[in-house]
Amino acid sequence: MNNTHFDVIVLGTGPAGSTIARKAAKSGRRVAIVESREFGGTCALRGCNPKKVYVNAASLVDQVRRSDGKLVVDPGVKIDWPTLLTFKKEFTEPVATKSEKSFQDDGITTIHGQSTFCGIDALTVDDRRLSAERIVVATGATPAPLEIPGADCITHSDEFMELASIPERVLFIGGGYISMEFSHVVARCGKQVTVVNRHPHVLSGFDPDLVQLLQTHSTAQGIAFRHEREVVGIELTDNGERRVSLDNGDSIVCDLVVHGAGRVPNIAALQLDEANIQHNSKGIIVDRFMQSSSNPHVFAAGDCAASGAQMLTPTANEEARIVASNLFADDPEAVPDYGKVPKVVFTVPAIASVGMSEQEARDAGHDIDVRFKDTSSSGSVRKLGSTVAGYKLIVDKTSDIVLGAHLLGPAAEESINLFALAMKFNLSATDIKSTLFAFPTFASDVRQMV
Repeated sequence: MNNTHFDVIVLGTGPAGSTIARKAAKSGRRVAIVESREFGGTCALRGCNPKKVYVNAASLVDQVRRSDGKLVVDPGVKIDWPTLLTFKKEFTEPVATKSEKSFQDDGITTIHGQSTFCGIDALTVDDRRLSAERIVVATGATPAPLEIPGADCITHSDEFMELASIPERVLFIGGGYISMEFSHVVARCGKQVTVVNRHPHVLSGFDPDLVQLLQTHSTAQGIAFRHEREVVGIELTDNGERRVSLDNGDSIVCDLVVHGAGRVPNIAALQLDEANIQHNSKGIIVDRFMQSSSNPHVFAAGDCAASGAQMLTPTANEEARIVASNLFADDPEAVPDYGKVPKVVFTVPAIASVGMSEQEARDAGHDIDVRFKDTSSSGSVRKLGSTVAGYKLIVDKTSDIVLGAHLLGPAAEESINLFALAMKFNLSATDIKSTLFAFPTFASDVRQMV
């Protein structure tokens, strides 16, 4: 097998891999980028961006329906799934071709196929052997394997967004981002939705008081929850239905089962042990410079790196910046500066969070002022015809610094960024309150929160 040598080989064409490959090429390095699926990565093709198309449709339909008799009269709106799919493809279908051509225009060699390591500085892609001074793993994440009978009957989120139609009864496994976001979309299509969740409540990483408000609202939208239950098996019936068995002996009959039970680093097929690359369930073990702790030829960034950061596109972008800086440095110095990274679940409406939870702040020894309010009946919310909203701020009593911000309601996904900015630069609650915002806007409501 012939060997082709590069200065840098990047595995993965998502946000992290793309950034690293382009910066290396612009610095004069000979670069190859390898992709096992379509060029472009999960976020652009199967994740964040196309998901928002579906969420926007659900949000639009929801607002118009809630505005009947208030802002509009007799709104006969509905989601037409085939039309929505066609519109979504306007964003996703050009990505692969444009992405690959863009790499090639930058002088980067593009390679299709599954990578497997065969040495500390070498790997194979199908029948090709490649080697490099530096290899960057940026392969992202993949749905966590579900070891249950009938798992082949489960639809993954990327497959869900390619469905030609939505059946009448949909069951989601798990109570995280994917299940909650898509259950809200399906419910706005008028379908029967069930979420099976092994925890006492959904969205365990978010403020429990706001989650309870969202959960009550979700139930009112027709979403049924089965908490503290696990799926133990799925049977495909003769008429094409799915019979889902729960751990308490109950069964639920539905037409579609969607995997929403979390994602794991996409590293299983890489044969990392062949390159002495230490890894665990969180991904490739890296030092603070994003370099492999056991193989100096290898760096990792994004969802496949065990950096301790959240699996989010902004953190992947920050880690890519660090890898690009340290890749050929004799004495690496750059380390990630994540700041306070907001996270958002795009339900309808969205729930968002940045910084410490109430419990984390107490555990850290802070003397805190907890400012929680259900604002479902506030003017800003009612003007949109919305029916659920709230906030919780965690403020240190001594320093007046906002330690955590948690929002639910219209524009929560936008307003949370104001708190992220304030927290990154240690602005006090008084600083925020003294800032004049355009009125009336949801951003101006921030002053009332602090």
